[in-house]
Amino acid sequence: MQYENMDVWLRSRKLAVDVYKALAALNDFGFKSQITRAILSVPSNIAEGFERLSSKEKVRFLDFAKGSIGEFKTQVDIGIEIGYIDPLLGANWMDEAEQISKMLGALIRKNR
Repeated sequence: MQYENMDVWLRSRKLAVDVYKALAALNDFGFKSQITRAILSVPSNIAEGFERLSSKEKVRFLDFAKGSIGEFKTQVDIGIEIGYIDPLLGANWMDEAEQISKMLGALIRKNR
């Protein structure tokens, strides 16, 4: 299966684009770099995993993606608390991240 056609990749890619656009004007470059690297890692690791030849390698990169989505959720939570992220927008991102995390968990179980 090509990763570009997978709902989990499409949704994580869209979320990454949305985050980059929403935080473009944020002047805290450390925070912005950390949160954007975390969310960019999700579709990137899905893609890398599906380009690997073995199931073990695929699962390894899906595990990385799942860890990155958890990191992203933590950063969104903190971003809301410190006033960098609008609470409504952050709640939407958290909901989408949770759905992506569940999708990744199912993919990992399927490929183990």
